[in-house]
Amino acid sequence: MKITSYEVLGKLPDLFTFEDGRKVQSLDDWNERRKELYKTAVELQYGEIPPEPEFLEITPLCLPNTVGRMNIWRITTGTRAHPVSFSMYAHVPKGKAPYPVVIDGDLCYACMQDPEISDKFVEHGIMLVKFHRNEIVPDIRNPIRTGNLYETYSDRQFGALAAWAWGYSRVLDALVKLGLADLSSVTFTGLSRGGKTALLAGVLDERATIINPEATCAGGSSCYRIHMKALTEDGRELRSETLKDIINAFPDWFNPAMKAYEDDEASLPFDAHSLKALLAPRVFFDSQAESDIWSGPVNTYQTSIAAREAWKLYGKPENVLWYWRSGGHAQTPEDFDMLINVIEHERSGVPLSDKFMRLPFDPPEPIYDWSAPEIE
Repeated sequence: MKITSYEVLGKLPDLFTFEDGRKVQSLDDWNERRKELYKTAVELQYGEIPPEPEFLEITPLCLPNTVGRMNIWRITTGTRAHPVSFSMYAHVPKGKAPYPVVIDGDLCYACMQDPEISDKFVEHGIMLVKFHRNEIVPDIRNPIRTGNLYETYSDRQFGALAAWAWGYSRVLDALVKLGLADLSSVTFTGLSRGGKTALLAGVLDERATIINPEATCAGGSSCYRIHMKALTEDGRELRSETLKDIINAFPDWFNPAMKAYEDDEASLPFDAHSLKALLAPRVFFDSQAESDIWSGPVNTYQTSIAAREAWKLYGKPENVLWYWRSGGHAQTPEDFDMLINVIEHERSGVPLSDKFMRLPFDPPEPIYDWSAPEIE
């Protein structure tokens, strides 16, 4: 990858300085500081998160727990007054439950209907569970935000990304209720807008042990404070997505308050590193593609190395992983192979591939000048 333009609009805000100027000096301090980060990186960005549901019911739509076929359940949840329902599809491996589980909300994408993908997971003893996030709220440009979960929690101001992330937790609730999920190995994954969703879902639900967003672009892993251009592998010059791009193209995904920063990213009180830091010390694996310039390759790297300072508090910087393959914006069988490698590394110590942690560009100077405090 050849970078042709690289503009840094400001340094990343210090993860370890409270809003009143105090410094984080202990893990107790960090837990308090996390609450401030949540207010900005989550609520300012995505809106007020929907609450835990009043109830959750599961109805089988075919013979359940059958190896070698699709298992389908209908989840009905939310409030009794305004319930919302959606389907959950699972590929069950051989062996006895509970299983390590991978949850993906991208059933609306063709790649998630490819049997090669489900076979990969099942062959490794991992249950792949899919749902169609657009059943929870539709993915349409409707600023009024009516229908489905918007009506369930009409007293809350949240965008589609928050609603879809809420869905990951309800799927996991259902799997636990069915006795299918091994809570020592729960992965949230997704591509693009689904990757944004998986990242947010991992922040909201600490039961997720591995969080694997792919190609999230702005509003996910990328950095609002960097605007870049680069040449793809076939020589085309493309640019990264900006805050202004995404909140105007997809206003229903975000908190409307983000509009105030569309021409002033440097004044944002957070950036993607703040969101990622809320995952520490769990495993964060960011998947990218070398020619997917819209996703902001350097932008994503910068927020990952900054966020990794939070993992140092726990002595776990190795739990921040990244991987770039050749090609463009997609979630491919190769990407799922790498995810399976991470899952098996965490479960049984299988060595990680040497493809991890390589960069398709020369690493730039960090855009932060702070570091994790030393905590005894």
